[in-house]
Amino acid sequence: MEEEDLREKLIELKREHKDMDDVIDRLAQTQPVDFVQLQRLKKRKLMLKDMISKIESDLLPDIIA
Repeated sequence: MEEEDLREKLIELKREHKDMDDVIDRLAQTQPVDFVQLQRLKKRKLMLKDMISKIESDLLPDIIA
């Protein structure tokens, strides 16, 4: 992927990650709590975080130690 494409994907993933926070918070406050759905959302959020970290790592210039 080109750097510009990576940056756009990063913005999109960060937005989705933040939106996931809002959805998880709302679901956690809804009675009765759907723990299965909550767990799925948290898993998705973690996957997004991993993807964000990978892209950020790819965007950083290699540091020669």
